[in-house]
Parts: sequence; C-alpha cells; structure tokens
Amino acid sequence: MLYAILCYNDEKAVSTWSKEEDDACMMRLAQVEDGMAQKGKLGPVVRLQNTTAATTLRKTSGAPLILDGPFAETKEQFLGFFVADCDTLDEAIAFAKDLAVANPGAGAYEIRPLSIFKPGTIGL
Repeated sequence: MLYAILCYNDEKAVSTWSKEEDDACMMRLAQVEDGMAQKGKLGPVVRLQNTTAATTLRKTSGAPLILDGPFAETKEQFLGFFVADCDTLDEAIAFAKDLAVANPGAGAYEIRPLSIFKPGTIGL
C-alpha cells in the first residue's frame, strides 16, 4: 500500500533556521529516506516552498477566484510530503516516527493511504 507522509509545522519557525541548521536537518532526513530507498519503498519526496509563494484558485458560483497565498490561515502549514510503499500501517507509522526524530521542525506528520488515480506523464 502506498502512503503519503505529510509534514506540517509553523513555516515561520522553519524559515528562521540558518543554512547550517537547515542543511543538518536535510542530512538527517536523507539518512531516514535512504533506509526506505534501499528497501525499494521510497517514492517522491517533496518540499514545498512557503505559503507566501502559493496561489489559490477558489471555486465560486461565477468565474474562479485567484488568490495570493494559502486558502486558509492555520497555525501549522503543509511543508512537504514523502511517498512510501509500506506493507502495513505500522510500517508507515515507523517511517513517520523516524522522520520526526530526524526533523526537529516538524510539528506533525499525517499518514494517509494513497490510491493512484492517474500515474502522470512527467517522469520525475
């Protein structure tokens, strides 16, 4: 089963890290990712840019409304995600626990099963 491991935290806190702090966190995360990759179980890993770079299209009764920034104000923002092929939910939880230890900036990890609707064409 494919799982999305969604990372949330206050992006303002994460964006205050020095380059050295950010690089160290990315190195720790890479070690956890490498463990899953060596098992052939790691899919795409995505780090989102800050919500200040986001654009939201909101459906209305007329023409869609285009807004700068995120759709909703929240204390934690969606920072990125991992895709992992885990045999059980327990395995996905263990992976998320390892990520949480490696990433002091993560406030929460949401673990959600995935269904491939359409595999896509961009060949990442």
